[in-house]
Parts: sequence; C-alpha cells; structure tokens
Amino acid sequence: QVQLVESGGGLVQAGGSLTLSCAASDRTFGNYAVAWFRRAPGKEREIVAVIRSSGISTYYADSMKGRSTLSRDNAKNTVYLQMNSLKPEDTAVYYCAARAGSVTLYTREDRYDYWGQGTQVTVSS
Repeated sequence: QVQLVESGGGLVQAGGSLTLSCAASDRTFGNYAVAWFRRAPGKEREIVAVIRSSGISTYYADSMKGRSTLSRDNAKNTVYLQMNSLKPEDTAVYYCAARAGSVTLYTREDRYDYWGQGTQVTVSS
C-alpha cells in the first residue's frame, strides 16, 4: 500500500507561484506514474498533469499548459508540480495519485490506485 502526502498548498495572489509536492512512502515510487488532479468548489475533480515513472514523458491539461511544470526526484520518492501565473480559477484542492508502472499517461481518475488527502490552493484576485 502506497501512502501519498501532498504539501505546498496555501494562499497566493493572482500571478504568483506555488510548488506542490507529493511524497510517497514506497521506495519503489520510481516505478509509479503520478498524476495531479484538482477539485474546485462546486465542480468535479479534473486532471491537471501526469508524469511517467521515468519522468521523461508528461501531460498537462490545457488549463495548466505553459504555466506548470512537473518533475520528480525518485531518490526522494517525491513528485513536484510547479505552478506559475496562478489565477483565481486555479483555486481548488489538489490531489496527487499514483499507479504502478505505466507507459500510458492516464488522465482518468479511475486509473489510479493510490491517492493523497489533498492540499488546498487558494488564489486571491
């Protein structure tokens, strides 16, 4: 059972930046694809970005493309989501999710087996 813990959320002004972290309890975390999802108030959870286990391939939702960067440090069992030029509409609870060894960048939440508890990101105007 992989445990995921998100951190790095908080309150930021529009135009600001945040870097979210997703730390895993499993030393084999390097074998997992990791995705970030978010749920805004009153909306369904949606995909933000995905990174393959190798870290070579990534996917970004159109809403975050050009404003975010995914990276991972498998030695630290951690994935990072750097978000720039944040907008009030980015306000949401951000979740990381993982699935073992995948060559496909899945964007559906039902493809992921492990989830963190989420971290709140609030962007003020």
